[in-house]
Amino acid sequence: MLLTKPVGRGAAARKYDILTALGAHALGQGRGEQVLALRLVTLITARYNWGRDELAVGQREIARLWSVDERTVKREMAKLRGRGWLELSRAAARGRVAEYRLGIERVLADTRPGWEKVGPDFAHRVEGDDSDGKVVPLPLRGEVAPPDLSAGTEWALAQAVLHAEAPGLYASWMRALTRAGRAGGRLTLAAPSRFHAAYVQTHLTARLLDACRAVDDAVDEVVVITAS
Repeated sequence: MLLTKPVGRGAAARKYDILTALGAHALGQGRGEQVLALRLVTLITARYNWGRDELAVGQREIARLWSVDERTVKREMAKLRGRGWLELSRAAARGRVAEYRLGIERVLADTRPGWEKVGPDFAHRVEGDDSDGKVVPLPLRGEVAPPDLSAGTEWALAQAVLHAEAPGLYASWMRALTRAGRAGGRLTLAAPSRFHAAYVQTHLTARLLDACRAVDDAVDEVVVITAS
């Protein structure tokens, strides 16, 4: 269960996780991306109302906070809206500033490649565990348990390859995948959530295919679905 609303028990920690994700992402990017992320982090920290899931602040105040002019504010806010990091919930009107909400799911999806810099436990904590809604901490980097090879399937053996190559990445994304079926050269894997499946299908299928082909060259396609 992806934690997309920082409310309820553990909300304070989840707020810090969102800010950490933005910071870790920015520090691995160029100056333009770093400045945009820093401006959003500062705006969130200073003015975001987490209880109401709302950012209601005028462009003049934002300009003062960011030490820029209002034209720059308009441009940067448009960038943030364009990538889905901020969502307009109510347009500005006479005597009333625009209101936004944080696009948490999009922020987490876009910053996911930087989570590994924080650690595999961070990735697992932010995404959560769909099985019972509880967060289960992962072992620390270098202490990721190897996969069980007893099934002897191509996926079991491929997991061993993935674990050896990148234990943190394996723990965060590959370990939770299960073998759903095989039809000819097509291997189907099941992920515990829609977000998990979408991320792996978009970013990691080439790596999965390479690992599977390393143990069974008859595999020519890997598909990731959501477990039913």
